[in-house]
Amino acid sequence: MKNLLKAAVVAFAIAPVCVSAGGDPDHVKFPADYAKTFTQYATINRGNQTQVAKLYANDAAIAGYKQGNQDNSGAVIVMEIYTPKKDAEGKPIPGSDGVFEIDSLAAVGVMENRSDWDAAFSKESRTGNWGFALYNPDGSVKSNELNCVQCHTPLQSQDYLFTYQKLVDFVKK
Repeated sequence: MKNLLKAAVVAFAIAPVCVSAGGDPDHVKFPADYAKTFTQYATINRGNQTQVAKLYANDAAIAGYKQGNQDNSGAVIVMEIYTPKKDAEGKPIPGSDGVFEIDSLAAVGVMENRSDWDAAFSKESRTGNWGFALYNPDGSVKSNELNCVQCHTPLQSQDYLFTYQKLVDFVKK
């Protein structure tokens, strides 16, 4: 009985960490109307080759990259994550440009860069000044078993962005 009680305490203690391990929606908010107010800079197959991403940047991110500034406080990047259409064998169907055909919106990832994060948002929960959160298409918080920080941290030379070069190339046009 004692071991069962200990296991329950541990499970409840780590549950919040597991649910939002991929980000912190308490600090990184869902930007309402981003599709109308942000600029779409790319549509790509995600690195996992099982999803499509549409990427958006707010004015602060665009202006910062135009000026060659990385780590621009106020920058927000949004990634719409789509499930692709699949063929009879269950493989994603590529379009003429190689990007998978889109079936449905599955999630929305948000990266926000701030130099003045609340002290409650620990540095270990961010990469540099970038914070993360994952949302359902309706803007409600989506549970996420992935750790955004862990995957983005090695990309320091790219301002922690997987799509850094896409954004740089976009703003140069």
